[in-house]
Amino acid sequence: MKRDELAALVSRETLTALDCFAALLIRWNRTINLIGRSDEATVWERHIADSLQLAALLVPPPGRGIDLGSGAGFPGLIVALVTGMPFDLIEADQRKAAFLRQAARITSAPVTVHPTRIETVSLPPAPLVTARALTSMPRLLGLAAPLLAPEGVCLFLKGGRIEQELTDSAAQWHMRVERIPSRTAPGACILRISDLHRVVSPA
Repeated sequence: MKRDELAALVSRETLTALDCFAALLIRWNRTINLIGRSDEATVWERHIADSLQLAALLVPPPGRGIDLGSGAGFPGLIVALVTGMPFDLIEADQRKAAFLRQAARITSAPVTVHPTRIETVSLPPAPLVTARALTSMPRLLGLAAPLLAPEGVCLFLKGGRIEQELTDSAAQWHMRVERIPSRTAPGACILRISDLHRVVSPA
């Protein structure tokens, strides 16, 4: 979905903020690796629209979200900007965290940036945890579980190997899984994870 198509789905103010974000991203990408150089021409379709898929699933938005490994702001900063939902963005790379802080400033996105590793962050659990192309499911679930509130939901943007990753996770985790086909990346999907808890080993 290109910029002009997205314009019909968001307010004029939100579109202006997204324009500012996209311009800042391209400018910073000259000095730090936020996205692939080949993606710069398709940043709206490949990254912004991909992240916006999550916003459509949050009706009504929960009170707060935590985004794991936020990188260039996908999906957490984009979802926060479009929905007005507060997000904690966790990004250990100091340069990427600096970009996120600048992007939050110019767009007025309701986010707080935490420049630290996910394993060491100290945050109260949230009703929503998000991530995009961060790591394999067994590890991702281990990172998300301590930050997920009871009755909370995870929304993960994942690629084509997801069935094998879910199989690999089954020995460690019980969960309810809903697969939502991606509208922007063929073969990819959004995983909606709920009722997440560790498998209890027999005594």
